[in-house]
Amino acid sequence: MGFTSLVTPLKRQTLSADVHRQLCDLLVSGRVMPGEPLSLRSIAEALGVSVMPVREAVHRLVAEQALELTPNRVLRVPTMTVSQFREITSIRINLEGLATSRAAIAMDEDALQVVAGMHERFAHEMSLQQPDGARLIAINKDLHFAVYAQAGMPMLLQMIESLWLRIGPILNYDLRSGSARVHERVAVAHHAHLVEALKRRDADAARLALRGDIEGAAEFIVSAGVLVSADALPAPARPSRGKAGSARAET
Repeated sequence: MGFTSLVTPLKRQTLSADVHRQLCDLLVSGRVMPGEPLSLRSIAEALGVSVMPVREAVHRLVAEQALELTPNRVLRVPTMTVSQFREITSIRINLEGLATSRAAIAMDEDALQVVAGMHERFAHEMSLQQPDGARLIAINKDLHFAVYAQAGMPMLLQMIESLWLRIGPILNYDLRSGSARVHERVAVAHHAHLVEALKRRDADAARLALRGDIEGAAEFIVSAGVLVSADALPAPARPSRGKAGSARAET
């Protein structure tokens, strides 16, 4: 009995960590959309685990602001306002730009070949008549993090992962929606400039290419009107109470 009492919490914690990692991957990879409701039971059934480790993982993600609980206890992927998105984009340009410039100097030939291979797979998928949005999103994410990992700055990488966790559900809207940017292969051009700069060990050019990639996608997302624009309006105390009440009624 004593042995069981020691092993069970450890097993539960391990399961919770595994569930957390898988949910993080869904969020970072943009495979769930802002505002999308989530069910603890459905997640548990899909992963083949009990509700307990899912609940623990979800509580952690709520604390990390990657998920939110509405006033009537509905779990969902958070929506994002225009100003929040612009703020995170600005932070990403600086943090991911730093990682990219460091990677340009530090990465070895093997790492360069890995990144170049990812770029080729991304470009090939983009060239298809009907590109697979999910595959594009996955390759894009893997390419970016393959570069950032080469900076050799684990704390910086953790900060970047945290930002992607919050912005992931909307980050790849252009790739998911099959926008004109996909048909025009805009991201391919940015990635090509990035790979060439990395091959030349040109930190400034690599940072610039990365910035162009981030800003181009961000501008499209803002212009597409898929973000919440309420924060652009005055928000005095009296109207905000009305908004809260209407949110509860709608939910």
